Amino acid sequence: MPEHHTRPGSVASGDILQTVRVGLPSNLPFAGPLTYAVPEGLALAPGDWVEVPLGKRVLVGVVWDDTEGDDPDAPVNAAKLKSVAAKLDAPRMREPLRRVIDWVAAYTLAPHGLVLRMAVHMPAILQPDAPRVAFRAILPPLPEDVRITAARSRVLEAAQHEPLSANDLAEKAQSSPAVVRAMADAGLLQRVTLEPAKPPTPDSQRPGPALSPEQEAAAAHLIAGVEDRAFRVDVLDGVTGSGKTEVYFEAIAAALNAGGQVLVLLPEIALTAQWLDRFQQRFGVFPTAWHSEVSPPNRRRTWRWVADGAARIVVGARSALFLPYRDLRLIVVDEEHDQAFKQEDGVRYHARDIAIVRAQMEGVPICLASATPSLETVANIDRGRFHRLSLPQRHGGASMPTVEICDLIQTPPPRGQWIAPPLVDAVTQALADGEQALLFLNRRGYAPMTLCRTCGHRFACPSCSAWLVEHRYTGRLQCHHCGHQERVPSACSSCNATESLAACGPGVERIAEEVAERWPDARVAVMSSDLLQGPQAVRELIDSIGRHEVDLIVGTQLIAKGHHFPMLTVVGVVDADLGLAGGDLRAAERTFQLLTQVSGRAGRAERPGRVLLQTVEPTQPVLKALVAGDRDAFYRAEQAARQDAGMPPYGRLAAVIISASDLGAAMEFGQKLAAIAPFGPDIRVLGPAPAPLALIRGRHRVRLLLHAKRSVNVPAALRDWLAGAKTTGSVRLAVDVDPYNFL
Repeated sequence: MPEHHTRPGSVASGDILQTVRVGLPSNLPFAGPLTYAVPEGLALAPGDWVEVPLGKRVLVGVVWDDTEGDDPDAPVNAAKLKSVAAKLDAPRMREPLRRVIDWVAAYTLAPHGLVLRMAVHMPAILQPDAPRVAFRAILPPLPEDVRITAARSRVLEAAQHEPLSANDLAEKAQSSPAVVRAMADAGLLQRVTLEPAKPPTPDSQRPGPALSPEQEAAAAHLIAGVEDRAFRVDVLDGVTGSGKTEVYFEAIAAALNAGGQVLVLLPEIALTAQWLDRFQQRFGVFPTAWHSEVSPPNRRRTWRWVADGAARIVVGARSALFLPYRDLRLIVVDEEHDQAFKQEDGVRYHARDIAIVRAQMEGVPICLASATPSLETVANIDRGRFHRLSLPQRHGGASMPTVEICDLIQTPPPRGQWIAPPLVDAVTQALADGEQALLFLNRRGYAPMTLCRTCGHRFACPSCSAWLVEHRYTGRLQCHHCGHQERVPSACSSCNATESLAACGPGVERIAEEVAERWPDARVAVMSSDLLQGPQAVRELIDSIGRHEVDLIVGTQLIAKGHHFPMLTVVGVVDADLGLAGGDLRAAERTFQLLTQVSGRAGRAERPGRVLLQTVEPTQPVLKALVAGDRDAFYRAEQAARQDAGMPPYGRLAAVIISASDLGAAMEFGQKLAAIAPFGPDIRVLGPAPAPLALIRGRHRVRLLLHAKRSVNVPAALRDWLAGAKTTGSVRLAVDVDPYNFL
């Protein structure tokens, strides 16, 4: 028989060869993995990483499992296929992660490759680290013909003890990496190759703090779940300050003792300074971090550590769910109710829900922790799907703060100011007693809107249907949706009037200005994402507050969650009504959770706490529940309202968002979709209608909302409905199953 030669990217005509399906991590609009031929002599299995041709490019992909209905033995005409170009030397993607990716793609209706890309952000992560080069001093005598400057002398002194990288050695010697490398070239330093870096190993045997009987019981339950190594969902439901973190730390220790890995999801990785410190105190090292601030080299290194099991515990944001854990034993989702776990663009998914799916696929327990569980979680507890572990008391004898209403109608602040007399008195007393106070307003910037007093012109974003927010610290007007910025003008752009611009409403910067005028001797810090760039800046400010180098904090939701400040006794919510308007399905729930969290910053140690809620509507059910300290009554009322309306978690929603450069094109496409929308006793479609934020980044947005009973398979209904929807021109279509944001 004549020998056949097959070059990469093609297959000789007429051959019948083995084939594999290859998933490509990309935003290409393929429904699923593509089929390739396997060259003779190349053994491939699901999970292997390969290079394959696509058009004129060679892409990295992963060999995928056959789907239901595929016949692996069915003959394929090889002439129609391209072949796998190469197999890569990278850790195989395990089956549980492949099944999670399949599940997410099917549930969210996102392209399979777009979901897979979340598991491999860049092909470079598959490559092993380059050897680490370090420098150390050579033994004397030094070369006689080389000049020793003061800078070189400092480097030689610093290099005497241990090999250091060029950057570390330069920093230690107060020099530059270029000087270090030049000295090595001149024979003054020796280059050495270090072993590949490894993450520090946590010490699971270090003793933790003494636990209360309630904490011990909850910890024992979580530890038993880890030891059983079976899927189950436990909800650690404890009031703020009850020591939930210490409880699930015990379960983490059990997972580490068993030799496994742990994933801890936190809603906003920049807010974890104190959490990381507590972890370091408990386990002796910091965990491996995974979030958007991690540099590409560290991401590549971390991906490898996770894949080979060296990274024993990973703390991360949403994307940490898609890392290739080798031996996962436990997942923890802290602040499980937080809306930051919802991804609002690209693949629209909720990290808490996908974490539960991943735990199920891995066959491991998952712990959801919160002082204010989401209604979805409460409903699953009621249905018996989740198990509740209650911590109703604060740890260490601290009492819950008292919560009071400050009626702005009866006791308004002076004209042009925003802090009412009762709150002024409370803050003044706290400062006089040597304590700390927090003024909370969940609105960034100086003012949410700027207008001209002469002609009434309002400064709006040119690309979005949103007002520009003034940021006085930077002298800019900014859109918080698209990022557009412009300088605050000296005159009105509409009528040219000067000295006529007025800031309407307060942001945290304006409150800080009022604070500085009223308490000029207080040490004030403003905590807002606009002013704190990156996790390190947040950590430094949190540490400063913890050392009582700050008397009065003015902050947004950055300050609301997880922080423990023993001297903070007074919390004032400047606008407790903010967030309750607008008809958002989750407005009341979200406001209750946020205000409970920020209230929980007060009185966490020996000194009692006091919370004042400034409001013009003191009879709001949310505020009444906070004052009464009756969380369960609020939940019962909110659940009843949702049940009556058939809304989540007692019904299903899915949003179909159409965007286009022209409003008419978006609305026309929406009407075509509405004409073929499913309709029946269990399902209906509302719209199309312009979205509340009808223009973002220059694109007009139209929304349809599918509302169905819980029994309806919403992803399947969406697939059937949208199967024939072909967009043209500038029209784009996005689907959000279980939407959290209705803007």
